[in-house]
Amino acid sequence: MKKIQAYITGEIISSNTAEAHSLYKKSCFGEPKNGKIHYSLSEVLFLVEKEKMEVFSGKKKIPKKDLINKFRRIDKKIQIKYLVFKDLREKGYIVKTALKFGAEFRVYDKGARPGKKHAKWIVFTEHESKKLTWHEFSAKNRIAHSTKKKLLLAIIDEEGDITYYEVSWVKP
Repeated sequence: MKKIQAYITGEIISSNTAEAHSLYKKSCFGEPKNGKIHYSLSEVLFLVEKEKMEVFSGKKKIPKKDLINKFRRIDKKIQIKYLVFKDLREKGYIVKTALKFGAEFRVYDKGARPGKKHAKWIVFTEHESKKLTWHEFSAKNRIAHSTKKKLLLAIIDEEGDITYYEVSWVKP
């Protein structure tokens, strides 16, 4: 497959190539909007790393290390979020942003497609050094419960290893 040529305009990365539309239909990368496929920052990093995408600013191709630096200015947590995105995608899950839910990601069970099924989890990512208060934990759990999803906390350690904690409500 030919590499997707995507273009960055401000904070939006999109492509209208046949390859972009094909990969969306096959693997749910990106979101269709106005005839183009729009990508999240994590999706772009993943596709660039897998050599399925090149990103351009005008006619100039942006090297991967420059992309990471540019994305860090847009999202301070991109490195942590990307590790989780990559891990879940490589395990076969469909991972989409969850900004409207106040979380990092919504994750669809293996074989489920956005628009056809609901996400199984809502994911929050944190570094192990960050302390989470009971109030913050309760707020995250409430968001998951109100959206009828399970809460998945992804905790990243100093070595970049990820531990997942699934939280759900129990009625005794």
